[in-house]
Amino acid sequence: MVRDRWRAATRGDLRGLPADVAPSLLGARLTTVVEGEKVVVRLTEVEAYHGRGTGALPDPGSHARMGPTARNATMWGEPGHLYVYLSHGIHSCVNVVCGPDGVAGGILLRAGQVIEGTDAATRRRPAARTPRDLARGPGRLGDAVGLRHPFHDGIDAITGLPRHGAKARLELLIDPLAEVASGPRVGVAGVAGTAAFPWRYWIPGDPTVSPFRWGRGARELSEAT
Repeated sequence: MVRDRWRAATRGDLRGLPADVAPSLLGARLTTVVEGEKVVVRLTEVEAYHGRGTGALPDPGSHARMGPTARNATMWGEPGHLYVYLSHGIHSCVNVVCGPDGVAGGILLRAGQVIEGTDAATRRRPAARTPRDLARGPGRLGDAVGLRHPFHDGIDAITGLPRHGAKARLELLIDPLAEVASGPRVGVAGVAGTAAFPWRYWIPGDPTVSPFRWGRGARELSEAT
């Protein structure tokens, strides 16, 4: 009998600081069922973001850096819900809410491998040239799993309760990965995109990991230090 590699995530798994929790999401599975179509993604790249007052280091790259707003309200809520926001007015990006009670935090799902529901993901991502590209990047991942802002913002990935025709479930690896890479976050401006915040985590050598690019002013700050 083959032992299952994954188990259902709990709220307790996600109550730590985002930068501490984020590596445990590598190799995890996010399953969505949207309008009856199931897609499963194995997560290969994530980024942590802290809100105002979360942890010892203020995070100028976070949507919650200034405190609660209508946009980031989900980040201040219960761990295990998904914060789904709109990027550049086009792409819906998916974050797992985490952190201690009373503070904000999220882990952006930057990339993954579609391991089930390839037909549905391909239909949602017609521009993808290869299966590797279906969820390679946070906007592509959001498209592939079918979660859309604002309809699915706040969906609960612990209980799987439906929200606007969608369900989501998060499963973690029973045995965490032995090797994890980390470095600056992708495309984040200023100091928040430098090695001062090595809060991007990925599976080394995985072909679905998105390419790195500097955010505005981040390279210059990195070279000056």
